[in-house]
Amino acid sequence: MSNLANSNIFVTGAIGLVGSHLVKSLLELQPNKIVCLCRSRDPHSVFYSEKLDDKVICAYGDLKDRERILDLVSKHEINYIFHVAAQPIVPIAFVNPYETLDTNIMGTVNVLEAARICPNIKSVIVASSDKAYGKDCVMVEENHSLEGDHPYDVSKSCADLIARTYAKTYGLPVAVSRFGNIYGPGDLNFNRIIPGILKAVFEGSVLKIRSNGMFKRDYVYVKDVVSGYIALAENIERVKGEAFNFSSGQNFSVFDLLGRISHAVNSEIKYEIVDTQKNEIPEQSLNFTKANRILGWQSHYSFQAGVIETYEWYEKFFKNK
Repeated sequence: MSNLANSNIFVTGAIGLVGSHLVKSLLELQPNKIVCLCRSRDPHSVFYSEKLDDKVICAYGDLKDRERILDLVSKHEINYIFHVAAQPIVPIAFVNPYETLDTNIMGTVNVLEAARICPNIKSVIVASSDKAYGKDCVMVEENHSLEGDHPYDVSKSCADLIARTYAKTYGLPVAVSRFGNIYGPGDLNFNRIIPGILKAVFEGSVLKIRSNGMFKRDYVYVKDVVSGYIALAENIERVKGEAFNFSSGQNFSVFDLLGRISHAVNSEIKYEIVDTQKNEIPEQSLNFTKANRILGWQSHYSFQAGVIETYEWYEKFFKNK
């Protein structure tokens, strides 16, 4: 039986892509209760469309509200925290850096402070990103320095360092995850590349590619991401204070990605290269042997299998929209 069974769990970012799938998996472990921090209600999200809100405690509030976070963690006697909330969109971070830095850095501090103060905490899992490494990020290992320089990248570098600071300074049972590009059913941020591609497929529109099409990224399916988060929480005594890369080894350029998705869904994808992206990282990939060695974790979804499940979700979404 999982050590998360019969426990009190707090999930930030529960209505997002990762958060909603995480909540679904956590419910299967039969916890005592799950408290979800929700900033807004989007009926199209997996969280609401699959009625996960009926099975958890929805606590509406803002990650930047320190007193609200502390109240929720203390009042519900939380044991496990999964902090996956963030302002996750790179172009928005460029336009509105203050909101991104405030949310991603101070929001993380608020979660960690609540965990430090409250006596029942057994584990805090903090979501970082491959972007935390900065521009030098080819098959990078966890001991590589964090060198983000774009507002979004810096926000993840800072939150990552702060999380491990709380582990080292206060003995807080914190572990950090760093993932590649996450995709899957329920992602409603259509300026991300895979949702944007599938939107173009179903609407018959022309996809505008912000880069030159040559940038390369790791792609990892959301269900593999969720299994990584849960593995960290279940092995917290072995992993506290450390960061772990999680990825799939599936590393594609935008052009390669277009070809693979076109083949998987048997549909031509029309696109236009606009090449307006500023300060982008040309190539990123993660070495995730540490997660495999210590946690026994590996991705189980091939890219084609993940894309087909994702395509089927968007097919229903655009049909019912």
